[in-house]
Amino acid sequence: MKYVLTLIGNKATPLASAHVEAARRTLTTAGETVWLGEDQACDIPFDGDPMVVEAATRAALGDAKIDLSAQKTEGRRKRLLVADMDSTIIEQECIDELAAELGIKPKIAEITERAMRGEIGFEPALRERVSLLKGLHVSSLEKVYRERITEMPGGRVLTATMRANGAVCALVSGGFTFFTSRIARAVGFDVNQANELLFENDALTGIVKEPILGRQAKLDALVALREEHGLAPHETLAVGDGANDLAMIGEAGLGIAYHAKPVVAEAAAARIDHGDLTALLYLQGYRREEFKG
Repeated sequence: MKYVLTLIGNKATPLASAHVEAARRTLTTAGETVWLGEDQACDIPFDGDPMVVEAATRAALGDAKIDLSAQKTEGRRKRLLVADMDSTIIEQECIDELAAELGIKPKIAEITERAMRGEIGFEPALRERVSLLKGLHVSSLEKVYRERITEMPGGRVLTATMRANGAVCALVSGGFTFFTSRIARAVGFDVNQANELLFENDALTGIVKEPILGRQAKLDALVALREEHGLAPHETLAVGDGANDLAMIGEAGLGIAYHAKPVVAEAAAARIDHGDLTALLYLQGYRREEFKG
């Protein structure tokens, strides 16, 4: 069988035999179902057009909140993970939470949302939002990290499992090094890259260091890390939720839209709408008993 269809459940909607049978009925030629985790995920090998199979399976499952993806059987396990941070590895947008400290979260969050949907350019949107944070003390940034930022479930298991199997994990964000350095250390990333906020007397100047790292920088990071570690394009995985993640998602061997904006979900080769970050391991064919962390 050249392809595999992966079905992934979640805490709210465990994967049931009824879901599996509905999926199998869409397949003309299917191999034996392989359970990766009881009530959690399974693989169904098949021959056929993966895009047609995905569309047919989504239709067959209807409103069931089950994630699925069809891909080549060969080369599923990746040796490089490049991940966005905000709303991907963590559950918040850091800049919106900083704005909350000044009582202007709705104003900044609206700009953030438009940028993530691809309606406005990332770089000018970032400059505008950072300018509104002028005067915010470094102690407020520490408070935001400590009290407002929470990790996306499954992140530590994702990095621990991939690293245990020889992969490199990189956190590449259009956010800020103040947060990526801390999140990378906590979640288990090997390297991190982001924009640098400028301070004067321990307060934000309202300026971000140029050049701003956005869509192109994320793509460049993936390519540079791939070349540094001598990897083939198909050995890479990129995951994100916003428009500035599109280039790296498109370049990766497996590009995943994670709880993403519509423009990203429609463009990515794979999408996770319901599950946590361990879904990225199931897409690579890992079994539950292989998970680390």
